[in-house]
Amino acid sequence: MIPASFDYVAPTSVDEVVSTLAEHGDDAKVLAGGHSLLPLMKLRFAVPAMVVDIGRVEELRGVRDAGDHLAIGAGTTHHEIVHDPLVRQHCGLLAEATSMVGDAQVRHRGTIGGATAHGDSAGDLPAVVSALEGTFVAQGPGGRREIAAADFFQGYLETALAADEVLVEVRIPKHDGWGFAYEKFNRVAQAWAIVGVAALVRRENGSVAEARIGLTNMGAVPVRATASEEALAGADRTEDAIRAACQHAADGTSPPADLSAQPDYRQHLARVLSARAVARATG
Repeated sequence: MIPASFDYVAPTSVDEVVSTLAEHGDDAKVLAGGHSLLPLMKLRFAVPAMVVDIGRVEELRGVRDAGDHLAIGAGTTHHEIVHDPLVRQHCGLLAEATSMVGDAQVRHRGTIGGATAHGDSAGDLPAVVSALEGTFVAQGPGGRREIAAADFFQGYLETALAADEVLVEVRIPKHDGWGFAYEKFNRVAQAWAIVGVAALVRRENGSVAEARIGLTNMGAVPVRATASEEALAGADRTEDAIRAACQHAADGTSPPADLSAQPDYRQHLARVLSARAVARATG
């Protein structure tokens, strides 16, 4: 449980972070809140020669109204997101789901950038950002580039970020007027989700005009329940119609098997939790 020796640097600007990453390449790892990297280092699954602490880079923190979306600095903590008035007004799903991440200590240290750049599909926020169809902004030696959430997560603990890039911002489209809910099933409080479901619903009269469903821990990357999304479009906002559409929530998924659950149980949970989340989101 003792990490290998490493060098440490704490830059105060994004440019410094990028230059350090460019210099050290794969030998460097970015440290944000530390809840993902430090356990891997203690188990020696990660053995970086250089740890780049971005906790002092103030330009990476805060939530900004950018017109049709919210621009959230990658270093913004979960606690800050949960209590930010812009997030609560324009993107309630993100606030609700983030309030379920870990415990109070984790939420005060953990960051949205760290939680998503880690690329763990068992984490709450990757599926949420996917359902929200957010965009990630990375900066490297060649400048900044935007990466759609659908392209960002590429495999287990694997993202589209290059070794010399740092995640600087997460852009979340505003969803004013949309209903939302995040349902999370876990064995004990503050534990990883065995399965989680992020639901967004745009309502129109007595029916569902559009639905988006993101699944947590149902594959190597965050999964969209596209069959259920399609079945819900135009459906009545009744319990029976929602339950029938959500019977397809696990279609095409390949959930993991571990000590918490087998794949068939996770698929059952995905169907049940999707129905609960969509029902809450429809109001």
